Amino acid sequence: MMAAEFHSALRGELTLDEPMAKHTSWRAGGRADRCYRPADLDDLQVFLAGLAENESLLWVGLGSNLLVRDGGIRGTVILPFGGLDTLEPLGPRGIRAGAGVSCAKVARFGVRLGLTGAEFLAGIPGTLGGALSMNAGAFEGETWPLVEAVQTIDRLGELRVRPREAFQIGYREVRGPDNEWFVRADLALQPGDSVAAQARVRSLLERRSASQPTQQPSCGSVFRNPPDDFAARLIETCGLKGEQIGQAQVSEKHANFIVNLGAARAADIEALIRYVQQRVEQQHGVRLQAEVRIVGEYA
Repeated sequence: MMAAEFHSALRGELTLDEPMAKHTSWRAGGRADRCYRPADLDDLQVFLAGLAENESLLWVGLGSNLLVRDGGIRGTVILPFGGLDTLEPLGPRGIRAGAGVSCAKVARFGVRLGLTGAEFLAGIPGTLGGALSMNAGAFEGETWPLVEAVQTIDRLGELRVRPREAFQIGYREVRGPDNEWFVRADLALQPGDSVAAQARVRSLLERRSASQPTQQPSCGSVFRNPPDDFAARLIETCGLKGEQIGQAQVSEKHANFIVNLGAARAADIEALIRYVQQRVEQQHGVRLQAEVRIVGEYA
């Protein structure tokens, strides 16, 4: 993977044969050949510079939009959570946040500064890096309208600052330069009433708890909403709430969630995803597109 001199220069945590069930919110999936949790951005640069050119890389934040197949991942997983965790004010109307910071923490930080516009991030159960990579959204808010600029890193550990205009942004989709990953973002917010913003965050979290199975392992919403409709409505009208394959179940609380009842295999979850797609297409003529990313080898 890397020369010994590079390995000795590292300050982060390198683990081998790492169970990815520990790093995904579904609590399912196989093992990764290697996982690296960088100590900070400088350490990540050293690590990437020491990797073989053909080393496969996968970035995993809180694993809240990810299914790792039971055969695991060949290559290296980068775990930025806890390492790329810088969070600071940026002038009177902004925040500069590392990709490893949780979205909820970004929301709370903005509120404490008396800045509004990022409260919806409290409803996204992932890191800012993950939210940037897919334009994550919740409660009628989306990530990229807040973004002024991002910092990226490439396979050689080189850093670049890119404006929002360098990316094509769509619904749960972001396209930009190949082989670059987000390590930081500058977010533009608006001065506002801190007390009212705190109340809004609490209200959004209460709505989330009331409508979603937050006490069970899931990935959040499994499917994208089709144009002018809702995936949950289509699934529910097919009578699929409570449908189960193995220990994977379509949530009885929210039809666009699949939950792990305790011992689900990734294969069970993936099979249930395909079954839901098939049933909805048969009954409604709509092919639901998965919002969750499925990676890794079959067992």
